[in-house]
Amino acid sequence: MTPVLLSGPDMSYAERAAVIEAFDSGWIAPLGPAVDDFEQRMADRLGRRHAVALSSGTAALHLGLLAWGVGPGDVIPTSTMTFAATANAISYTGATPYFVDADPQTGQMDPGLLEEVLSTLQRDGRSVPAVVPVDLLGSCADYTRIGAIAWRYGARVLADSAESLGAHHAGRPAGKLGDAAILSFNGNKVMTTSGGGMYLTDDEATASRVRFLATQAREPVAHYEHREIGYNYRLSNLLAGVGIAQLGRLDDMIARRRARREAYAALVADSPGVEIFQRSGDLDDNCWLTAAVVDPDVAGFSAADLGAVLTAARIESRPLWKPMHLQPIFASSPARITGAAERLFSTGLALPSGSALTEAECRQVDGVLHEFLASRMRCSTSRSTTVL
Repeated sequence: MTPVLLSGPDMSYAERAAVIEAFDSGWIAPLGPAVDDFEQRMADRLGRRHAVALSSGTAALHLGLLAWGVGPGDVIPTSTMTFAATANAISYTGATPYFVDADPQTGQMDPGLLEEVLSTLQRDGRSVPAVVPVDLLGSCADYTRIGAIAWRYGARVLADSAESLGAHHAGRPAGKLGDAAILSFNGNKVMTTSGGGMYLTDDEATASRVRFLATQAREPVAHYEHREIGYNYRLSNLLAGVGIAQLGRLDDMIARRRARREAYAALVADSPGVEIFQRSGDLDDNCWLTAAVVDPDVAGFSAADLGAVLTAARIESRPLWKPMHLQPIFASSPARITGAAERLFSTGLALPSGSALTEAECRQVDGVLHEFLASRMRCSTSRSTTVL
């Protein structure tokens, strides 16, 4: 039996045709007309003046921070509830990541805690040129509050929107939020270029700086000359072709992910102690991953129990991000922690959410979930009857 994936790539004839077109253009090496086209289409969709297509979201974070002059001696507050790439990119610059705990309801960076962190760092005379909030599971962070707080302390906001393309906050799309933003087109994201990412800004000088650093910092002369360290971070023309096709299908792919969320919400509606995470106010989300949060004291089982049943049925699931402050490599990094992210890590489980899921796969997942939840309800009822 073929495993059911958590969020597999959603490919169609359009992507195949786009790759062939890019191939036939003769631009096989990195860069080319498809890259320029992809950048312009994304910038137009999101309302940004400049978009720079790169090899990964991590590369976009790294270069975005470098373009702002972030380096050794700087402290960069970021979400503890995130994938390691966010913290890694900060570390690449020589700066120190400072982990800020989550709002327990949304999993996003807690703005109140961020203000406490910035106030403390300012009092201690630390340099904090930027804040990096992370959009979690396809939902945008509270940029209205975070932006205002960062502005008061003289920090710019680089939005890690790797998971949220197609989502909105306060009427503005992910990618347009923050002073600058990054996207990821990794294979499991809402749209993919196999691997890839993008840096988005309204500042021409910063966009030019990112492009320069991403092409090995080569000086504009006939021979190869380099006055500073650069990086091989540009997206290839072939992968940009995939991105163009995927962008044209993005709204439909998001709609299918939302249908999965609606189905899961209906499945758990009558199960005490189980709820769909980020369900409240999720009309602005892209539903990249739908997760269930399980209160074991009420449900009578844990998220890990549910995950084990799904694994036995060859259905992929995944705990929510293990907080960065719990990762061995970042154990000594500064952090402002309340325990909210740790609770979400222990109680949350991401369910198959991809737009490429077939009807048969959806029925398989729903059947396993229904049977598991029903059996747990029967056990709970039986125990209650026995006690009485």
